[in-house]
Amino acid sequence: MPLHAVRPKILGFISEDVSAWLVALLVLLGGGVLTGLLAWASFNAHHQQMAQRFHLLVNERKSRIAERFDDQEQRLDSVRRFFVNSESVSREEFDGFTKALLHRTQAYAWAPLVARSERSAFERRVREQGKTGFSICDLTPSATLQPAVERDEYAPVLYSQVQGSKGAPLGFDLLSEPARRATLQRARNLNGMAVSDPMQLMGVDPEYARGVLLVEPVLRHTVAPAHDTAPLGYVLAVISMRQLMADGFPMPSQDNLVVQIRGRAQDGRAEALYESTNPVANHPLHYGSMLRLGDHVYDLDVRTSTVFEHANHSAVAGLIVMGALLSVLLSALLYMLVSQRQRALALVEQRTRELRLRELELSGAHGQLRGVLDAATQVAVIATNLRGVITTFNAGAEHMLGYRSVEVLGHATLESLHLPAELEARAMELSQRYCKPVPSCQAMLVEGGEEGGHEAREWTLVRQDGSHLTVNMLATAVLDELGLWVGNLAICIDITERKRVHEALAARDLLLKKLSAHVPGGIYQLKMVADGRFSVIYASDGIRDIYEIDPDVLQQNAEAIFERIHPQDVARVRASIRISSLKLSPWREEYRVQLPVRGLRWVRGEATPEELPGGGVLWHGYISDISDLKRVEEELRALSVTDSLTGIHNRRYFQERLTTEMARVERGTGELAVIMFDIDHFKRINDVNGHAAGDRVLQAICERIRQRLRRTDVFCRLGGEEFMVLCPDTNGQHAHALAVELWQSLRNTPIDGLGTVTASFGIASWRSGEGADALLLRADSGVYAAKQAGRDRVEVELA
Repeated sequence: MPLHAVRPKILGFISEDVSAWLVALLVLLGGGVLTGLLAWASFNAHHQQMAQRFHLLVNERKSRIAERFDDQEQRLDSVRRFFVNSESVSREEFDGFTKALLHRTQAYAWAPLVARSERSAFERRVREQGKTGFSICDLTPSATLQPAVERDEYAPVLYSQVQGSKGAPLGFDLLSEPARRATLQRARNLNGMAVSDPMQLMGVDPEYARGVLLVEPVLRHTVAPAHDTAPLGYVLAVISMRQLMADGFPMPSQDNLVVQIRGRAQDGRAEALYESTNPVANHPLHYGSMLRLGDHVYDLDVRTSTVFEHANHSAVAGLIVMGALLSVLLSALLYMLVSQRQRALALVEQRTRELRLRELELSGAHGQLRGVLDAATQVAVIATNLRGVITTFNAGAEHMLGYRSVEVLGHATLESLHLPAELEARAMELSQRYCKPVPSCQAMLVEGGEEGGHEAREWTLVRQDGSHLTVNMLATAVLDELGLWVGNLAICIDITERKRVHEALAARDLLLKKLSAHVPGGIYQLKMVADGRFSVIYASDGIRDIYEIDPDVLQQNAEAIFERIHPQDVARVRASIRISSLKLSPWREEYRVQLPVRGLRWVRGEATPEELPGGGVLWHGYISDISDLKRVEEELRALSVTDSLTGIHNRRYFQERLTTEMARVERGTGELAVIMFDIDHFKRINDVNGHAAGDRVLQAICERIRQRLRRTDVFCRLGGEEFMVLCPDTNGQHAHALAVELWQSLRNTPIDGLGTVTASFGIASWRSGEGADALLLRADSGVYAAKQAGRDRVEVELA
C-alpha cells in the first residue's frame, strides 16, 4: 500500500517548503510589531502617570500659594482692626503687635492721613515723641528725600516694622509717588484692601526688592463706612514675592515645578512678579490658573522642571531595545531550527525514496529485508523463535542496547533484555485479569488490548552496560504461510526524550501553580460567549482568599462571583465588563465584596480582553484585596480635617462645610448661622502657667462645647484660641440662645488648677445675597465688640 507523506506546517500555517530566511523575517517583523505595541502602551501609561503626578504637585503648590496670599490679607486686616479697636496706638504697641506678624512679610507700616492745615502740628508732635528731625518728605528721582511740597493731603510713614535693618524712611509721603498714591486712592475708593502694581520696594534687600504693597484704609469703628469718608490713615504690608515663594518650598535644584506669577499693570501689560530660577524641562507639562490677592488677579503659570523630567524618565527605550534583541534572537533560533528541520526532512525524504527503491528491488529476498531492518537505526527490531531465543537483532537494536548482533543471536532471549521486576508485575496483572497463571517470560507477548489486539506498552530494557532504557514496544506473533505461530516480533522505539519533554512540561505546570499560589491575589481567565453567559477558564488558588470560593466551584459556576459582590456595586461592575467587551478596552474596577467569614472587603480587579475567533471575549486578569489601602485613605482624610490638639475639625474642614452650606441656603433651602468665640486672656494663661496648661485649657473647653452641640452642628478650631460653630438650619435668635448656653457652660465649670476660663462670643446669621466673607466678618466684629465691652459675654448679632 503506497504511503503518502503528510507535511506538517511551521507555526501551524507556514509550509515546510518556505525558506528559513522568510520564516525568520516574519518572526522578526512580528516581534517588531509586538515590541512597538508594548512600547506604545508603556509610553501612554508613563505619560498618564506623569500628568497625574504633575497635577497633584500643581494643586498642592497652588493651594499653598493661595493660603499664603490669604494669610497676608488676614495679617494686614488684623493690623487694621488693631487700629480700629484702639483709641490710639503708640509706637511701642505697634511694634509689639506687628513684630509677631512678620512671617514672609518684609515690613508693616502705619501712614496716617494728614491735611495741609495739620502738617506743622503733626510734624511738631512726632518730633516731641522722640523722632528728632522728623518731617514729611518726598522721594526725588535720585532716590533721596526732600521736604514735601504743598498738597492737600499727606500720608507719611509714621510707624514701620521691618525684618532686617533697612526699612522705608519715616516721614516718606506715600502720596508723593504716583504708583503708591494710586494704590492708596484705590483702597480709599474700595473702602477695602488694595494691592499695588509690581514695583521696586524701598528699604528692602536687592534680592527681594521686587514686590507689591498691600494697603487697607483705617476708619473709626463708630463711623459707618462710606466712599466719601476720609480714613484715619492706611496700614501697609510690604510683600516681596520672592521671599513669599522661597520660604518653605523646595530648593530650585530639587524643585519639580517651574512657577511664574505675573501681575497685570494698569496699562494691561503682564509683568513677571515671580519666576523660579530652576530650568524648564525639555518637553514640559503646562498649567495655567489665576490667584487673587486683595483687589488684584494674578496669572499663575506652572511648568515641569528638569528635576521632574529626570525623576520620571520613561523606560520605553529600554523596552524597545530588549524587544528588538529578543526578536532578533528568536528569529535566529527559528532560522536555525527551520533550516535544520528542512535539511532533516530532505534527508528523510531521500532515505525514504532509497528505501522504497530497495523494497521494490529486494522485496522477496531475506538479504533485502535485512538491509531494510538495518537501515532503521532509530527503531529496534527483535525477532524470536517459539522458545524466545533472539533470531533477528537489527542495527537499531544494536544502537539502542549496545549489544552486537553476534553476541545475542541464538544465545540471548527477549526476556533477558527486560527488567525482571517489571516483567513479574506485568505477569501478576495478566494472571489476575485472565484468572490463570501467566509466566513472566511471556508477559510482554500476551495480548492486553480490550478488543483482543496487541497494544504498544512502555517497558524498561537493560542495556549492555547495565543502564536502563525506556522504550515503547509493540510485540506481535509471526505467522508462516499456513498461519502457524512460528515466533514473535518486537518493535521498540526509544521514548527517553519524549518522557523527558513530558516531565519538563509537568514540572512547568507545577511551577506555574506554585507561583500563582504565592502571588498576593488571584489570577484568572474569564470568558463571555456571544449570548452574554460567563465562564471561568482558569482561576488560581488566590481566588479562594478574594471571594472565599473554591476555584473548582468558579469553573463550574461563574455567577458565584457576582453573588459575592456588594449589591450596591454589582450593577456597576457588570456595566464596566460590558463596556470592556464592546470596546475591547482594559477593564479596571474597585468594588466591595461581602464574604461569609471576613465580611465586607474592598478589591481591585484588572483584566485585558481579547476577541475570540468564534465570537465572545476572553479576559486575562488579576484581582487583589485593597481593604487596607482603603482604610489608610479614610484615615488620611480624617487626619487632614482634624485639629491634632483638640480632636475637633480644623479650618480646612470648616471652609469646606461653610461652602457647602452657603450653596444650600443660596438655593433657598433652610437657614444658616455661625457662632465665633475667642478665649479671654489666653496669652496670660500661657505666660503664667505654661503652654502645657494652655493646651489643657483648649482641650477642656472643646470637650465641654462639643457635649452641648447638636449632631448637625460643626465645631472647628480656626487657629490659636479662636473657635467657630457652624449651625445649619438655625436662625440668629436660636444661635444667640445656643451661644448663651455655651458661654454659661464655660463660666459655671472651672478647670482644675486654673479656675474659671471665659470667652467672648459673637454671632451672625445668613442674610439673602450675603457672601461667606461678609457673614464671617460680622461674627468676627461681634467678638471684637464683646472684647471691647469687657470680655466674658455674648454680643448680640450686629446689624
